Amino acid sequence: MDFKNSEELLAICGEQDMKISAVMLRRECDETECSESAAVERMRKALEIMRRSVQESVASPRKSMGGLIGGEAAKLSERIKNGVGLCGGILERAICYSMGVLEVNASMGLIVAAPTAGSSGVVPGLLLAMQDEYGFTDEQVIAALFNAGAIGYLAMRNATVAGAVGGCQAEIGVASAMAASAAVELMGGTPKQSLNAASTVLMNMLGLVCDPVGGLVEYPCQSRNASGAANALVAAEIALAGVEQLIPFSEMLEAMYKVGKKLPAELRETALGGCAATPSACRLCGRHGRTETD
Repeated sequence: MDFKNSEELLAICGEQDMKISAVMLRRECDETECSESAAVERMRKALEIMRRSVQESVASPRKSMGGLIGGEAAKLSERIKNGVGLCGGILERAICYSMGVLEVNASMGLIVAAPTAGSSGVVPGLLLAMQDEYGFTDEQVIAALFNAGAIGYLAMRNATVAGAVGGCQAEIGVASAMAASAAVELMGGTPKQSLNAASTVLMNMLGLVCDPVGGLVEYPCQSRNASGAANALVAAEIALAGVEQLIPFSEMLEAMYKVGKKLPAELRETALGGCAATPSACRLCGRHGRTETD
């Protein structure tokens, strides 16, 4: 059940008549020499942590360690309760949940890196919002998480998920690709449609820089998790409509990796460029002297 790229994954799905989630579950069992039930239980624990991190951020908002964020999910939750949101059920919740997970992460709470701590809100944000909207069972969401895991595995094997290596396109981009692919399978889409959605996400987020204010995984990371969830939802919708993606996921991964390597160091998690180098950001962090914007 091993696969090195998206073409091999699709071939296995076709030959075995299996969903991406089922292939990834089988691969996990082969690699770790565990039973399917044991692998599912580990993923169930991950889902429980994801759900707890969402609930915690709304019920008990708190300031991040760096003091840049805190309480955003609770504010968004109030808009949902009051029925004044602009985006509609799934997206409103996905925005709220994804930002909430980042708040928990930045305040030293327990989260699931999916695939990184800085992008940990995208996958749970979208999938838990879909569960709320459509009533999916935990078993269905767990299967979707295995689908997401396959996308993350391909990114790790063939490119990168590190902002310090490939910019935020590698962190939020891959997280959004994972969420989009999982969402397509949840809605009954085919493996090819899942990979089409994942490819579309990377295409839409190509070149996104990593510029954390003060070097902290707080800002603009939190709002980028929300935009990543939105991007995933858009890509899933496009794929489910039967719109073909002209560039396979494996090629899009390679393109993302090459773009990431060409980004200057200032735009790869060093806090020396982009948002981090603006005068306001420097003042927030107590930094003095000239910046590249002076």
